[in-house]
Amino acid sequence: MELKEENIINIHHFLPHREPMLMADYILELTPEKVITSFEITSDNIFVHNNHFVEAGLIEHSAQTCSSILGQSFFKGSDDGTKVIGFITNIKKIEIFALPKIGDKIISKASLISQYENICQIFCETFLDDELLIRTEISLFIQELKS
Repeated sequence: MELKEENIINIHHFLPHREPMLMADYILELTPEKVITSFEITSDNIFVHNNHFVEAGLIEHSAQTCSSILGQSFFKGSDDGTKVIGFITNIKKIEIFALPKIGDKIISKASLISQYENICQIFCETFLDDELLIRTEISLFIQELKS
């Protein structure tokens, strides 16, 4: 998938995560039912060990990709002061096939399976070029924090 600046959506508008826990760089596509994100693995990432992005990093990246689907209903714009908290409530299935290395750019594609209020179940796959790295089904809960 070609990254075109005019098509990139700022991930900060849809996730509360910030460095060093932000595991997605850009949203390439976002609808109420699906999302596509990209993430470049850097040497200073907290989930890099022996030049590879470890399993926990892939899982966190998948969860952040998935949470963008549900998170979009909370964030209205770039200067929105909304604060949310989210949790992985369940990982129904997870298959890890390979680990990306420093410098690799991974692409994740997630689609909504079901949603009830602030709880959703989402299917996600992450790729390095055409190679499938991880496939998972995650349940998430997100709620707004009131001041």
